[in-house]
Amino acid sequence: MAREHVRRAYSGRAAEYTELLGGIEHTARADRDYVAAWAKSVDGPIVDVGCGPGQWTHFLAELGSDIVGIDPVPAFIAEARARYGASRFRAGDAETLGVSDGSLVGVLAWYSLIHEEPSSIGAAFTSIARALKPGGTVLLGFFDGDARTPFSHAVATAYFWSEEALGEELEKAGLRVREAVRRQDPGARPHGALIAQKVGLD
Repeated sequence: MAREHVRRAYSGRAAEYTELLGGIEHTARADRDYVAAWAKSVDGPIVDVGCGPGQWTHFLAELGSDIVGIDPVPAFIAEARARYGASRFRAGDAETLGVSDGSLVGVLAWYSLIHEEPSSIGAAFTSIARALKPGGTVLLGFFDGDARTPFSHAVATAYFWSEEALGEELEKAGLRVREAVRRQDPGARPHGALIAQKVGLD
């Protein structure tokens, strides 16, 4: 199963990944500003899906967010707890959020769904939609490009997406794109981010 392959691949490189990318200082300032602005608009519980070594969870917790980070890689959860002991982390993934239906106001999936095969990403969005309250939002970070095209990522095969293609998949799950941004940084793959809202009252 592709998801299990990805979990094993990250498990084998968790220490290396954490050393290279496990601090918020390794992220782009523009991304920190964008994610922080979204989080400040979210008044209630947030789940950081695929939190890895926990840098985004901790960053938002320090800004006052009611947030828990989840990841399917035990080594990442251990690293996150060791590095950011004041923040909350537990096992989970996009399809196993471990929360009641309609209990969340926000879900952060910052580059954590890039390895999902296009044929199965809809299940992740359905799970996220189920967990959100009407009006709740999900913030996605992704590699912007020719939608559903695979490429060789440093850890495991990943996929490019476009705002339009993701919007179609999100709509099927009852989530509507509210805003989207694109950016091209020197020496990096094109970046995309979007915020989608669960259909219902704002």
